[in-house]
Formats: sequence, C-alpha cells, structure tokens
Amino acid sequence: MSLEALYDQLTACRACPRLVAWREQVGREKRAAFRNNQYWAKPVPGFGDPKARILIFGLAPGAHGSNRTGRPFTGDASGDFLYPALYRAGLASQPTSSHLDDGLALEGVYITAAVRCAPPQNKPSPLELRTCASWTAQELALLPHIRVYLALGQIAHQALLEYHSLPKAHLPFRHGSEYRVGERILLSSYHVSRQNTNTGRLTAAMFDAILQRAKTLAGVR
Repeated sequence: MSLEALYDQLTACRACPRLVAWREQVGREKRAAFRNNQYWAKPVPGFGDPKARILIFGLAPGAHGSNRTGRPFTGDASGDFLYPALYRAGLASQPTSSHLDDGLALEGVYITAAVRCAPPQNKPSPLELRTCASWTAQELALLPHIRVYLALGQIAHQALLEYHSLPKAHLPFRHGSEYRVGERILLSSYHVSRQNTNTGRLTAAMFDAILQRAKTLAGVR
C-alpha cells in the first residue's frame, strides 16, 4: 500500500462515533473568524517527506486548525510555533503553514498524530487512542527510514510506547527524555500548544534544541 492509498482509507474512517460527531459539528458551526471557510471535518492524514528520518508525533488535530485545513498543525497557534522552528532547522521550505495549497514542503521530517480526528476539549478517550493506533501501525509501516520519533506531549509519548509494547512506567515522559525503542529512538518534548508556549514552559530556544538533537540522532544535516 502507498501513503496516498492509506490517506484515502483514513479520511473515510468513522470508527469513533464521538469524534465523528464532534469534528462534523465543529465543521458546521465554525468559529466566527472562519465562518467563510469550508472545514475539512474529516480524519487528518500525515504530512511530510516519505523518506523522512524524523517523525513528529502529536496528539490530535485542533478543532479549528487541522480539522479546518486538513493538514497537521496548520491554521492554529501550535502550527505558528512548530513550522517556524522546522524552517529554522532546515526541515521546512517556508516558516508558515496556512492551507493545503500554500506550497509548504518538508524534507527529512514527517508529521502525524496519535489520534486523527479532533476530540472535544483536546482529550481523546483511551478507547479512541486504541482505535486510532491501527492507523499509526499502518502509517509507520510505510515510513521505513524513520530513525527518531519526536513525541509532542505525554499522550503522544505513551502512544508510541504502546506501539512498541513497552511499559510506560519504566520509560516516563519528560521534556528532553530519550529512550531506545527497537531500532529507533523516542525523543520527547512538551507539546507545542499555546498553553505551553504562551506561558514559557516551552520556548523557541528549547524547541530548537530538541529539533537539533533529533537531527543529530537521525543523521539529518
């Protein structure tokens, strides 16, 4: 199977009734600032370089970001922090990500998430995480060059441990933690959410350092 074929299957997924109802409700009601936008309101496929050596693994689409635009971390504050950092690291062709046809390209990095539909209050349930794990398994099988996972936040960190059948208690999440998981390395960061970046819990300098560490571990120049 190709990534494109996987995306076709993924975007048709309706396995989690709560998530389907929420993503579609948000797409109908919209935020006032985006009332003239056509929302994506479907599962959001991954984005990036199919030959990537670094995988950025988030939590889930934002209700008015990815759920609106159809691309990870696009159209919201998290993306406004992430993509300039990727550009500074030489992993993105431009520092902005606004919509699917904005010309952005990634090199050496691929972005996806533990859950592919926007959850209410950004909180997927354990069952929803387990259900979506099947998409993670299929996607990672199509990304054979990945050497480093960069997990954004504790839930993403734990989801990757689940994928590798590793105990969460022995490999706890912390900003900057590094663990070997099979033939890959799991590197973790605080999430690039506004609640972290606006409060100074995660600064641009901290995240730049994490990206440089990911590049070094993955052998990306």
